[in-house]
Amino acid sequence: MKPLTILVSASGAPGTAALLRALRQNGEREVRLVGTDMSERAIGRHLCDAFHVVPAGSHSGFADAMLDVCAREGADAVLPQSSFDLLGLAEARERFAAAGIAAIVSAPDAIRRSNDKAATYALLDELGVRGPAWRRVRGANAIAAAADELGYPGEDVCMKPVFSSGSRGFRVLSASADRREQLLTNRPGVAEALRLEDLLELLPPDDDTELLVMELARGPERTVDGIASAGRIALGHPKTREAVRAGLAMFFETLEDAELMASAGKIVAELALDHFFNIQLVGEHVIEINPRISTVVYQEDLNLPYLGVKHALGEVSADELAALRERVRPGRKALRYFDQVEWD
Repeated sequence: MKPLTILVSASGAPGTAALLRALRQNGEREVRLVGTDMSERAIGRHLCDAFHVVPAGSHSGFADAMLDVCAREGADAVLPQSSFDLLGLAEARERFAAAGIAAIVSAPDAIRRSNDKAATYALLDELGVRGPAWRRVRGANAIAAAADELGYPGEDVCMKPVFSSGSRGFRVLSASADRREQLLTNRPGVAEALRLEDLLELLPPDDDTELLVMELARGPERTVDGIASAGRIALGHPKTREAVRAGLAMFFETLEDAELMASAGKIVAELALDHFFNIQLVGEHVIEINPRISTVVYQEDLNLPYLGVKHALGEVSADELAALRERVRPGRKALRYFDQVEWD
């Protein structure tokens, strides 16, 4: 049997090593892996069977470059890992399909609505799914007014760009932030809490950057991860998200929570999501919708990434995926750690 060739984008992402291993160890057939990334130092260069440097996902030539790599490598499917890669691939889905390649990504409108954090929170309000109180603003004066409306300085609030990925640009605004303590005790690069007046020094009144000023959600972090099919959760489960380092969770535990799954089902249906998705919560607040694969808690009898690829290729139906739901083992744990490779 001809090996199944899967192109994995953003192959320098933190979950790459485990994802590639799972795709190889599928128990059914040989898989050939092609990695792409905008950096030649991505770990995919060393772990994949072939590797190509491509433009950033936001670049106008990204989809063309990916199609070219697929043609050269004989790829059957493209599995994106980065939020920045999604829209370019989604807008070219028909071109990939015409070439016999499954682009494992939702429709462009679903990607746009998910990536626009303000649109995400407006969607949650419409669905009656709890999200943080929020304001969409531009410029220092509007930031100050929004923070005041949300209770600052008596209550800590937070902010981030309307368009972002992961924890990029996220900051807590706290009247009790201690800049001296941060200077003397924190590691470089740690996202610090800011006082509002410090933030306003950085952003002039006419700054045009769109930002969200929000209620600061508190509580344990959880996600719902799975595979969607035409706006229906075919297979998925909740998990914890713990031990965060530099914005990345390092420990996870699968959960049984029907209420979380019901909320996720509303979101997936409204956005008509397809393929992999990740919905992130802090406490009872949904804070992110990621229409892509995220960190997976792997089981020897439930290989979520491989099943998602098979579904995209038409080899397994949504109903067949749903029948595997009983295999999810609540209490299954995953611990991420750092490793390294050497070469001359």
